[in-house]
Amino acid sequence: MPLFYTLLLILSFSLTYLIKNYYIKNALLEKVNERSSHTVPTPHGGGIAIAVTWFVGLIYLQLTSQIESNLFYALLVGVIISVVSFFDDIYKLSPKIRLIAQAVVAFGGLFFLGGFNSLEFGLFNIENQIITNLFAFLLIIWFINLYNFLDGINGYAGSEALFLSVAGFMLFGGEHFVVLAMAVLGFLYWNFGNAKIFMGDVGSTLLGYNVAIFTIYYANQNVTNLWVWIILFGVFWFDATWTLLRRKLNHEKLSIAHKKHAYQRLTQSGWSHFKVTNYAIILNILLFALVYFIPNILISFILALLLLLIIMRFTDSKKRFE
Repeated sequence: MPLFYTLLLILSFSLTYLIKNYYIKNALLEKVNERSSHTVPTPHGGGIAIAVTWFVGLIYLQLTSQIESNLFYALLVGVIISVVSFFDDIYKLSPKIRLIAQAVVAFGGLFFLGGFNSLEFGLFNIENQIITNLFAFLLIIWFINLYNFLDGINGYAGSEALFLSVAGFMLFGGEHFVVLAMAVLGFLYWNFGNAKIFMGDVGSTLLGYNVAIFTIYYANQNVTNLWVWIILFGVFWFDATWTLLRRKLNHEKLSIAHKKHAYQRLTQSGWSHFKVTNYAIILNILLFALVYFIPNILISFILALLLLLIIMRFTDSKKRFE
């Protein structure tokens, strides 16, 4: 198995390199615009390498009986969002087509997982299957989109996926986490620091979908695992959700592109991409420590929220939310 993981790492690394060179040769570069956090046109198809490596590894796990079939097929549905996002990266598909694709994969993922069993809110549970599955359906779509929103600076989205892979493996086991880590790690070599290539929607939407499927799958095993994943994914979902709410309260048109996420405002304040990404990694480690060392998930969640609020206030002090 170590050899197989090494081969996956080499596959991801090599594919990213080849895609980078192909995009540069054919001038398929991400242009700089008012929403961009980068200043130089850069290739943006690196997520193709992540997706190919991920699905190759996933199929191998299924063939060797190292993954539950329901989880395998739920994750395999992600092929749809990857393909649609690939064309979106090239042709800029309409929001309606993207939303339809997201709804299809959300339905497909839930179908293969057997739905979402129960929602626990500490003092009470919700087991009405209409409510729980509607919640899960919306969670999948939101995770797909917010991961895409937060993919804006070098190494940020990739390091988040690598963190979640390592954290998931440490908490739950599962070879699928190792496969995902290898798929992302090979790409990150070219994306971390002074990025030579970006992930693109083909990678970010797939990663968001995977996180949502992991959340629901493990929550079906133990209801408190929902909050474990919410905490682990806190850096991304809190920034995206908090920013969306603040823009709504400001009566902004939500469909208009912006640069108001915390990571974007920190770069505007003068922080380098490298610095923002590394501080996010430290924050992720702190969130993992809350889950790992505190047995009471409610206390962990409250402390995580307080930590994330403090970080948001710090960001506001560096660059106001306007």
